[in-house]
Amino acid sequence: MERLLNLTITKLNGTTYDLEALGITLKEFKPRSPSPIHSSESIEGAQGEVDLGTVYGPRIIDCSFYMKAADLTDYHLMRDEVFALFDSRQAFYITDGYNPGKRWFVKTNQEYSIDQNRIYGFFDISFVSFKPFSESIGTTLSPFTFDSDLWQIGEGLTDEDYKYSFKTNTFRIFNAGTEEIDPRELPLIITYKGASNKLTITNKTMGDVFTYTGTTSASDVLSLNRVKVTKNNVSVFGQTNRRVIRLAPGWNDFNMTGTSGSFEITFDFRFYYL
Repeated sequence: MERLLNLTITKLNGTTYDLEALGITLKEFKPRSPSPIHSSESIEGAQGEVDLGTVYGPRIIDCSFYMKAADLTDYHLMRDEVFALFDSRQAFYITDGYNPGKRWFVKTNQEYSIDQNRIYGFFDISFVSFKPFSESIGTTLSPFTFDSDLWQIGEGLTDEDYKYSFKTNTFRIFNAGTEEIDPRELPLIITYKGASNKLTITNKTMGDVFTYTGTTSASDVLSLNRVKVTKNNVSVFGQTNRRVIRLAPGWNDFNMTGTSGSFEITFDFRFYYL
């Protein structure tokens, strides 16, 4: 995949816009560093404060562009196209050409103006990503080949044969991102197809244990979609131990009990990067 300084916009309906092809050139793509939000507590008689932890706030990405119209009439049409492209009543994804396997979910952070110089227009846009992470364009159920145009060097992947669908009671899951996947904050879908009785899924790496106290038949589908648990699309959350399965960065070792006969379990998620 050729890499260049360019921006691609993907709307929620799946429509993709290549700005270079539209006559809009990206001059700078500058994600700011994560913005730490510290929590602390003072204790009477003690010096300083107690560190209660840190989370990151929204992430700002500063970009500079210029556009080139065919003539002065076309310039005004292009200006309005720019305003429509970056319409932020709905968030959209942006991907820069030097990181074609990652994307940011953003809105414009504030108003901006386009400075006209004959058929050229120059403008700066500040984007805000309310989650401080970029995410992989591909998911764990996508083909892990570089010619699929979904992956890039720098996403934590090597030439290993990664698998996210298993028919055995012990297996390993690789999270190539820098961030822990907690389904209370980030999307994670675990799907179990097959018979079971008091199915238990354990991530030994994280110490997380999920248990479904009911039964499933060979044709049933049990789905853990973030914090929702369904059996054949009907909620069975009340028949669980109300726990979630998280994924640490790197390798996660799993084992399962309560399975019966042949089955298949799949993990569907993206990788997230600071």
